[in-house]
Amino acid sequence: MMRSILIGILVLMAAGIGWLTFDWYRGHYGGEPYGAPFALTDEKGAPITEAALRGHPSLVFFGYTNCPDVCPTTLFEMAGWLKTLGDDGKNLRGYFVTVDPERDTPEVMKTYVSSLSDRITGITGDPDKVHAMAKAFGIYFRKVETGDGNYSMDHTASVLLLNAKGEFAGTIAYGESADTAIAKLKRLAAGGQA
Repeated sequence: MMRSILIGILVLMAAGIGWLTFDWYRGHYGGEPYGAPFALTDEKGAPITEAALRGHPSLVFFGYTNCPDVCPTTLFEMAGWLKTLGDDGKNLRGYFVTVDPERDTPEVMKTYVSSLSDRITGITGDPDKVHAMAKAFGIYFRKVETGDGNYSMDHTASVLLLNAKGEFAGTIAYGESADTAIAKLKRLAAGGQA
């Protein structure tokens, strides 16, 4: 497990994500809550903080509602994993954090996540605060102008797994097999590392 995570970090570093360093890994892989405190808004317009990621294991995915493929696929899979786990995963909670808060208002997030699962909470808010959260969670994101006055967002495509203390417990990569994802989530739900 540790070896595969280190290999993944090296691959990301080779891909040009230089801010992802061994110090980041050492400081965020267990032993302390992952990321940093945040004060944002959920899809119902209510305040949400890092406290939402404590007391139960969490699946956290950063993306945006205008994403053409990665985000809807990942969220559809996340909803499916939670449903497949049934009672084995009743303590798991999913979160979808936008990297495009300018367009992803609470209303947009509510429509988007409610069509997928009632076990996934949408998170948005002030753009500077959302982007600070993403950076604190080690998420890569970048606005890409499309030339027609519109834009898309490049972003990390993995689902972060946090234990009940809010500590980093692993990831589920985009395109990872359903069997592997379910096995990781069963371990996470039982209180272990994914």
